[in-house]
Parts: sequence; C-alpha cells; structure tokens
Amino acid sequence: MLGWILHKHSDFLLKPETYEIHKLMEEGKSAGIEIQVLKPEQIEIIVNRDDRKSIFVNDVSTSLPDFIIPRMGAGTTYFALALIRHLEKLGVYSFNSAASIDIVKDKLFQLQILAESGLPIPKTMLARFPIDPEIVGKHIGYPVVVKTLSGSQGSGVFLCETKQSFDELMHMVENTNSNVNLIFQEFVKTSHGRDLRVMTVGGRVVGAMARTSSDGNFKANYSRGGTINKFEITAEIEWLVMEIARILDLDIAGIDLLFDGDRFKICEVNSSPGFEGLEQACGKNIASEIIQFVRLRLEMKGKGR
Repeated sequence: MLGWILHKHSDFLLKPETYEIHKLMEEGKSAGIEIQVLKPEQIEIIVNRDDRKSIFVNDVSTSLPDFIIPRMGAGTTYFALALIRHLEKLGVYSFNSAASIDIVKDKLFQLQILAESGLPIPKTMLARFPIDPEIVGKHIGYPVVVKTLSGSQGSGVFLCETKQSFDELMHMVENTNSNVNLIFQEFVKTSHGRDLRVMTVGGRVVGAMARTSSDGNFKANYSRGGTINKFEITAEIEWLVMEIARILDLDIAGIDLLFDGDRFKICEVNSSPGFEGLEQACGKNIASEIIQFVRLRLEMKGKGR
C-alpha cells in the first residue's frame, strides 16, 4: 500500500510538523505502508480522457497512491485543493477530503455551518474597512478577539482589551493591508489563557488535553509554549466534537473548545492538527490511530493490499 503526505515543504525535517510527519511515516512502515512526502508544487496534473496517466511527479509520469493525507491546513492553496480534487476523481482516498479542507480553512465559513446546526459558537462578526469601532462595540463588545480568516498555531489572532486598542490595531492593519479579511469575536472571559484541544479520528475521540498559557497571554497554544494536561472526556465533550466532525465531514480533526463557565463553545476546527502535545499529555500513539484508521477505511473500500 502506498500513501502520500502532502505538505508545504518536501524537506519537512527542517520545518514545523517534523514530529507528526515522522511519526506517520514510522507507523506506516510498521503497518507495511510506504509513505512518501511531497509538496503540491512537485506534482502536475493533466485533465484529459486518459486520466489514469495524468499525474506527474517532478515531470515523471507516476502511479497513483492508494491514499493521501494532506497536512497543509489553513495554508492549503487553490493549487493544492485542485490537486486533491483531481486525485479524488481518480479514486484516491483523501484523509481529509478537498471539500472538507476548503470549508475548515475558512474560520468564518466553518462557524457559519456549525451555527446553522445549532452548535455553540462565540458571537462572531465580519466587517470590511473602514471599520467603525462603535459598531463592533455595539454588536460584540470589548474586549474583542480579532482573527484573520485563515491561520494556525495562534497566528493571526489578537485580543483588543479596549475600543482604543482596537482602533489602533485597525489603523495599522488598514495602512499595511486593507484587503485582509478579519472577523471579530466575542471574548469568552472564563477561557482566558486556556482552552481544550480534542482530536477525533474516524468519528471517534482519541484524546483531549487542556492547554494553559504559561505567560499570561490569552492564547494557550502548545506550539507557543503553553502547558498541557490530559483532560477527561465527558459525555458533553464527546457528543459535541463528534457532531462537529460529522457536520464538517472530517476523517481527522483537531477541535479547539473554549471554557464557557461550566459548558463549552467552539473556538475553531483544524483539518490537519498537530498531535505531539496530545501524545505527550494522553500517553497515546495518535499516529498509530490515524494509520490504523486509514488501513481500515481502505480495506472496507476494497483498496487495501
């Protein structure tokens, strides 16, 4: 069985996600699965009637893999999505699908879909420049969380404590890039400096960890130095994250929840979540869970060999 991991960098050992990709390759090898790491720019596609010969890697016609695992997340480009769609057309299973990745990489779109299904999200507003701080204060209030529509590991996320700090940030953004798309989100005070990361594989919860900021910052990302601890999965958490994965049709999902008093609100959903911290906190082999799910899904479709 052959699989491709699609990543932004083929020299992944020098880039972020070294741990995740190495572990997936290691577990794949243990399961008798060969896994190659390619960046989308190494691959060319030709659309014609003889589609089975329409994939070229480094300008060489290449046999199709049995599956692909895209690991580009919010950085997935149009080119990468077109490539994933083409491979899916040819019968290659993608964990996750192009359609799901396209939805999830847009933070507003994923929240719109989840809100339509009645799931709890922070009040969120989309506005364009020039942005009136009074309108944001009226509909969202201060403090307010400012987010770019795409981004991962806490990048592109800011907290404005006051209307003045919000106005200053908006002036700076407008002067540097007035075309950027921003959303403004209710600040959930009881989740300041902490959140919950839950990971699902194949519609099943495989682990949860509480992340806490170590420097008083309102963001708690492990990749930014936050502390992590295993978190016991309650019936409420399990139901909520399984609903999210089902609605967004995600085979693999990293779901970030905010502590809203005794309940939870959905912060955001990731289609290619990191899992190094989760493995450490929960003492689980998440990479093995993913590989075993891939093998099971392909065998059920008669593609395992």
